[in-house]
Amino acid sequence: MIDDNVRASRQTADQRPELQISFEFFPPKNDAMEERFWDSVHKLAPLKPRFVSVTYGAGGTTRERTLRMVSSIKKDTGVDAAAHLTCVGASRDEVDAVVRGYQAAGINRIVALRGDPPEGVGQPFTPHPEGYQNAADLVAGIRRIGDFDISVAAYPEKHPQSESWDVEIDNLKRKLDGGADRAITQMFFSNGDYLRYLERARAAGITAPIVPGIQPIHSFKQISSFAGRCGTSIPAWLAERFDGLDDEPETHALVASAVAAEQVTELLDEGVTEFHIYTHNRSPLALALARILGRRPVA
Repeated sequence: MIDDNVRASRQTADQRPELQISFEFFPPKNDAMEERFWDSVHKLAPLKPRFVSVTYGAGGTTRERTLRMVSSIKKDTGVDAAAHLTCVGASRDEVDAVVRGYQAAGINRIVALRGDPPEGVGQPFTPHPEGYQNAADLVAGIRRIGDFDISVAAYPEKHPQSESWDVEIDNLKRKLDGGADRAITQMFFSNGDYLRYLERARAAGITAPIVPGIQPIHSFKQISSFAGRCGTSIPAWLAERFDGLDDEPETHALVASAVAAEQVTELLDEGVTEFHIYTHNRSPLALALARILGRRPVA
């Protein structure tokens, strides 16, 4: 029998170690999407996240919108905001100009990613002839420009282009040694994958935080399609839970909430104290997870 007295997920917020939480958004493409974006931001801001991040389209296609959203979030809510940045299809000078633009706008947090080629996730990456060669190179470049808080990506199931686990962990180590403050994982649905990844990293001497990226399943069809392209496994038990719910939105939402709650409570019980939630610009599931983690709105 599990003893609830020793489970962090059964402790009250004042009993367990302080938790850090952050949220990820993407730049809205039209007025209707922007309205939903701001509605979600304003509902999540009172939870006082460590930061919220805004993604950056392939090849910088959303650069201006990313900068506008990040600047506005910080100004309108007081919440620290992080801008994503990639080095796909751009020279060092072009990327450095974006970094200096963030700096001039008062943005001191960056999520530094190599990024995916225009052909899509999983396709071979060819650096720009005058560009940064990879994410580790990009981190070092950002660090030369200023004193930014830098997050990088981690892959609990190994990046599709990594030849081995040794290569994967070495790449993570180079990014952190180059000046990154933490790693945030790509979505995963088996906590065992994350915990084994953590063990590998610690065994390699990596001490920086490796924050689990939690993906609430707003649409199983969409998430499973994206997972297939980026190398994330969909466990059979998970697919079974959502089977037949494409036309049952209310039941789908309830199952999604239960799945996400189960994932974060298991991680809490394993001693995890930092979480990054992918919102898809929607607040309900993110709000529910924050409550399960013990976070309440602050006036």
